[in-house]
Amino acid sequence: MTTEIQKSLVERNAAYAGKFTKGGLPLPPGKKYLILTCMDARIDAAAAFGVDLGDAHIIRNAGASSRDALRSILISEQLLGTREIVLIKHSGCGMLTFTNEAAHSLVQENLGPEAAAEIATLDFLPFPDLDQAVRDDVDFLQKQKTIPESVAISGWVYQVENGLVRRVV
Repeated sequence: MTTEIQKSLVERNAAYAGKFTKGGLPLPPGKKYLILTCMDARIDAAAAFGVDLGDAHIIRNAGASSRDALRSILISEQLLGTREIVLIKHSGCGMLTFTNEAAHSLVQENLGPEAAAEIATLDFLPFPDLDQAVRDDVDFLQKQKTIPESVAISGWVYQVENGLVRRVV
């Protein structure tokens, strides 16, 4: 079954591909850094942070979780040469709005006991304090033996209300 979203994707991609001229970019990011940010649809990471195609890796997940992104971070760093990690969480994040218990209950309610059992030990990684979550994620990355001390790590908050970022750590 082809949905309207899929049809739109194909149409928009054809328009994009018709103007595309950067097929020769190298695999490693040109500026040797990565941005870890949230999957929130209100964040246009390339536009908001001035990232041109080929400059940086952009890793996105719910809440900009460093724990959840560690595999991708290590691939970026070890295999593709990134030397800086810029972690950017954001105001109004959905991860501030629930607890693990609430998420597990919702799965139980919506999908039933088998689904709930399947994710019984899953940590959804919610957080109650935005700035502390930034500090905690940066600290987690700094403590990883798999990330050399030479890799710069900073933590930021993007404000969805006005598009500005502020440094936390």
